[in-house]
Amino acid sequence: MIGIIVLALLAIGLLVYMAIVAKENNIIKTTLTFDHFPKSFGEITIYFISDIHKRTVSEQMIKEVGTADLVIIGGDLCEKGVPLHKIEANIDLLRMIGPVYFVWGNNDYEIDYHQLDSVLLSKGVNILDNTAAGFESETGEQLAIVGIDDIKTGRHRLDLALNDVKENVAFKILVSHNPEIINEVTDQHKIDLILSGHTHGGQIRIFNVGMYKKGGIEQVGGTTLLTSNGYGTTQLPLRLGAHPETHLITIKTE
Repeated sequence: MIGIIVLALLAIGLLVYMAIVAKENNIIKTTLTFDHFPKSFGEITIYFISDIHKRTVSEQMIKEVGTADLVIIGGDLCEKGVPLHKIEANIDLLRMIGPVYFVWGNNDYEIDYHQLDSVLLSKGVNILDNTAAGFESETGEQLAIVGIDDIKTGRHRLDLALNDVKENVAFKILVSHNPEIINEVTDQHKIDLILSGHTHGGQIRIFNVGMYKKGGIEQVGGTTLLTSNGYGTTQLPLRLGAHPETHLITIKTE
């Protein structure tokens, strides 16, 4: 009997711990250097957040980030049951950091995506829907943020997004909710960096084993792939072995 009580208390303790971890507000600060990044840009900073789902973005976390050149939402800004006013409040906080860019995730389509599209546009969010946004330095050097729609829903068109990029662009960042896009990227695409989420790092890992590998940075051919554990949770508001994270990324030349 005592053994059962002890096991029950341990189980409850573990669930409480997992719930606490799921509400963490972690900012992973990373500097990425590339020998061909346009020197005239100096460096750029990107605040990347994906998989917000049902969470409310922390005001304290936003204050800690401060400002960035770009804010990129890597999909799953919401899911079924998330009210529009909560989405609007999260966007308003993210806009305090810098101009916001967004790509669609699979769960974003669980609500009326026409309404979500309208909210994003009303808030001045730049929607990268199989399109690209270009940036030019004072000396005329160019970089591009390329965004594709969600892979899981079959809406992505990498070809259309890349066709929207000017020929003289020196550096390309691809934003894809799902990191599986790496399987479609070739060296000919000349994509330098991919920002993605979707996997939640497995979310609940038992003895470091989960449905997906933990988020991180890896080199695949000539492309650097960053996969985030994401900020929110799916199904259960619990995490174990895959802490929630957002990213403040500095990109500069070597």
